[in-house]
Amino acid sequence: MKVRRASFALRVVRRRSGDAGIVYRRQLAENGKERLSRLACISPLAFTAGAALLRAALRATEGPKAKLTTGPFHPLDPDWGARVGCYALVSSGLRDASRLHRAAANLQHADGTEAAWWLGLMTRANGERAVRALRILVEAVR
Repeated sequence: MKVRRASFALRVVRRRSGDAGIVYRRQLAENGKERLSRLACISPLAFTAGAALLRAALRATEGPKAKLTTGPFHPLDPDWGARVGCYALVSSGLRDASRLHRAAANLQHADGTEAAWWLGLMTRANGERAVRALRILVEAVR
């Protein structure tokens, strides 16, 4: 799959504190054209804790030998993109690595359609309650 046709994309960036990720979602721009817009960032701690989820998403789209490399965009299919997008929004601001790992594992085994539904709820104008609810459901917080 090419990035031009992907609904979601992941970009791995190198920071001082380690590798991090940026999740993009294809949306309609004001001029009527589709483009990738930033959905959420994945901190270096969350990136490390959720590496299994991110690798599984890449391998589902790019094949079994895909690796998380810095630089270019990695295309994601709609199901895995929704899961990774949910993880990025859920992990934002959290600092407990074991909880982040548990959340990533739960989202890795979640249904793609359900993840897309949660992503839609969380990206609304008043999506803070949905973020909190999903954090509780995937065991990211107590």
